[in-house]
Amino acid sequence: MAESQPWYAAYPPPRSEPVALKREDVLALMRNKVAGRDYVLVDLRRVDHEGGTICGSINLPAQSLYLSLGTLYTMFKAAEVTTVIWYCGSSRGRGSRAAAWFADYISDHAGGADTEMQSVILEGGIKGWAAAGKEFTALMDGYDEDVWKAAS
Repeated sequence: MAESQPWYAAYPPPRSEPVALKREDVLALMRNKVAGRDYVLVDLRRVDHEGGTICGSINLPAQSLYLSLGTLYTMFKAAEVTTVIWYCGSSRGRGSRAAAWFADYISDHAGGADTEMQSVILEGGIKGWAAAGKEFTALMDGYDEDVWKAAS
């Protein structure tokens, strides 16, 4: 019986090493900038915001992301978004892979000329955000404390 491959094996490995933003930096960004215009938060979890999601996030499950990179770049560029922040549970798997793929796309398709848009991960992911206290959970849509207690 053949071993099944992980979902990301169908796509090229990322070449970039993603930059991580600390949750405090994302919090400051949320307080001083406009979601959807200055930055976009992308929740890569497949479970549709289970336990809540960071306010203003869009849900794009990582398993379907790679083939949408071009469309996302075009939309984000047209909206003049400067920072795309990717996260999953911990931002060590799907989050870092997505941020790196998007950074690679920016580099490959903008010929290195796009210095205005950056692709980053949320350090610690949504788990770190939810565990950081009320200042952070207050900025979650659909926050369910019981989900995060069970996850710890």
